[in-house]
Amino acid sequence: MPGPPTAAPASSRGAARMLPHVRRWLLRAAWAAALIAATVVIGGGVSARRRLPDLEIWHRHVPADAIAADLDTETLAGYLQREERIFGDLRDRVERVSAGSAPAQANRYDTRSRSHPSRLGWDANRTYEIVPDGAVAGGALLLHGLTDSPYSMRAVGETLKASGYYGLALRMPGHGTVPGGLTTAVWEDWIAAVRLGMRHVRGRVGADKPLLIVGYSNGGALAVKYALDVVERGDGPPPTRLVLISPMIGVPPFAWLARVISLLGPIPYFEKARWLDVVPEYNPFKYNSFPANAALQSWRLSSDVQAQILRVGEAGRLKALPPVLAFQSVVDATVSTDAVVRALFDQLADNGSELVLFDINRLSGMEPFIRSDTARVLSRLTDRSARKYGRALLTNAGRDSLEVVERSIAPNRTEIVNRSLELSWPAEMFSLSHVALPFPLEDEVYGRTPRRAAGDLVRLGTLSPRGERAVLTVPVDTLMRVSANPFFPYLAARVTSWTEVSRP
Repeated sequence: MPGPPTAAPASSRGAARMLPHVRRWLLRAAWAAALIAATVVIGGGVSARRRLPDLEIWHRHVPADAIAADLDTETLAGYLQREERIFGDLRDRVERVSAGSAPAQANRYDTRSRSHPSRLGWDANRTYEIVPDGAVAGGALLLHGLTDSPYSMRAVGETLKASGYYGLALRMPGHGTVPGGLTTAVWEDWIAAVRLGMRHVRGRVGADKPLLIVGYSNGGALAVKYALDVVERGDGPPPTRLVLISPMIGVPPFAWLARVISLLGPIPYFEKARWLDVVPEYNPFKYNSFPANAALQSWRLSSDVQAQILRVGEAGRLKALPPVLAFQSVVDATVSTDAVVRALFDQLADNGSELVLFDINRLSGMEPFIRSDTARVLSRLTDRSARKYGRALLTNAGRDSLEVVERSIAPNRTEIVNRSLELSWPAEMFSLSHVALPFPLEDEVYGRTPRRAAGDLVRLGTLSPRGERAVLTVPVDTLMRVSANPFFPYLAARVTSWTEVSRP
């Protein structure tokens, strides 16, 4: 006969009694999280509406630019035809609307303004080729940065041309036209454009010539991404070497939050929520306004690159990456210098790569005001421990000197070698900046001593806005940011020697 029913263990009865309480707690936690998220999103939208000025047509207009699905089978000729239509649309729908009765003195979308790109004599917002005069020694794909345009690759491209290199400065989708173009562009479109460019350059120079990728900022991340894709999937012609200038290997981790707030953008009342900054568009070859989607894409791309570096490294295949030469300012408000060191160079195989750092001006008197994390990054790179890659630091020859020397350590060595460069810090400059590295002092727009342009072009590098406060339409710290590199001759010489080594 069956025995009397047995009672459930006390622990089981206690768990059963606790289960409704746990469910209620989880439900309350979920509601609290939803309320916090809604507060952040709505609060951010309200803040953007109050904080930012009214949007203009160049913020609202979104050109029908190329997307990844189109580019994977596209040729350069087809891409240029697309570009022609996009810039025709820009003239018809933005520039003609912007041409009011009173000409704006600093509006890149008004043909009467000194900021209009045509004042240079040619529109360097568009894709262009740099062709050497004689025999072609090699090819280079030149990749500009986020919110940037192919103009930023001009000086490096001319440097390579002097070494016999054919260069293709390729405009990334969403760039060179209006800031609104970056409200919908994704990094997958950009890497598809890189694949198109590499196919073209390899076909243009032939199979036996060196093939470089030179990437600035976001272009640096795309260069590394492309090289990793070639290693993992054989996705396109392999590059011989990489040259990276202020590469975007890491960005502030909160960049994704801006995209969450921007989800309110389709609601007319919150249309400014799509934007982190809305600034007058006075710069002929770079957007000043910054959409939240651009921040999101920089975070997505850099995160993907870091994860892929680790994945390829765990598979033991990083040794297949080409040698990398990178230039980076120790202080950089746009990208993480520490990520360039930790997430990229510290992971590379022993393949002759080298990292060049530009120090702060130790005679500027600003050293006590520099953030402490800068000193930590510098101390990591200037110790005497051996690393698999070479290191070079451009710094003051002494505490009482504006002259600059190169202090370098070869791969797998510990000895420091000093070399005089016959270069000096400008006395009023305490550091370089993220935007300065690819531009020489003679640049027509961004240089401190600009050469003459074809027309009366705005010269942003010569501005020295010291005067009354609250009278300028642009933040003073933006206008005072260093926009050209006094050590560009050194950068150019290093790039030239890098190309010489890459030749068979």
